[in-house]
Amino acid sequence: MSWSTTWYVMAAVVVVCAAPNRSPAEVINFDTTPAGALPPGWTSAMTHAGGTPKWEVLADSTAPSKPNVLAQLSNDPTDGRFPLAILEKANFKDGELSVRTRAISGKVDQGAGLVWRYRDPDNYYLVRANALEDNVVLYKVERGRRSSIAPNGTARGTYGVKHRVPSQVWNTLRVTFQGPRFAVYFNGQKLFEVEDATFPQPGKVGLWTKADSVIHFDDFEVTEK
Repeated sequence: MSWSTTWYVMAAVVVVCAAPNRSPAEVINFDTTPAGALPPGWTSAMTHAGGTPKWEVLADSTAPSKPNVLAQLSNDPTDGRFPLAILEKANFKDGELSVRTRAISGKVDQGAGLVWRYRDPDNYYLVRANALEDNVVLYKVERGRRSSIAPNGTARGTYGVKHRVPSQVWNTLRVTFQGPRFAVYFNGQKLFEVEDATFPQPGKVGLWTKADSVIHFDDFEVTEK
């Protein structure tokens, strides 16, 4: 039995049929979780110091799957604080994640991200789209230090890609990860690939924001390969 079969009682989940030798995708839309708290089976964490993250389910009339979303509401402007919402039961090496995101506010940042191969708040991979900077960047956080991973075919140290990331509307961020190879997509468009072998072991998955970013998330799709 895979980790995914336990989630039917914890959130509204849509199971999507998959090809042979691949676990079915699950889309977690938060619609059966009462508003005002983090869904069962999730934990809140944070990389670096600052105000406590505030993750909770709330109603959003614009949600792609109504009525609820998962929101990160803390607007502490401390630069370099990374609030995390971690799906505890998901623990795998290779797979695919996607999520719908809506940047609500943030003067320091409006960054929304996906996390995979998460070991602890100081060690994981993430990809994020930033509506203030209009770029999409893939990082590793190793021993608490965040560093970008240059897209294949670019100079070492290249900082992701410039790409329009509109705020106040819903966008789709997606990443696939197989061994050391990762591919990043935004609103259905493949943006870049990277290679990195810092974290080769299985890990948890989750959602990420930065500093004072207030972000709504919906339709978190998790696929183990």
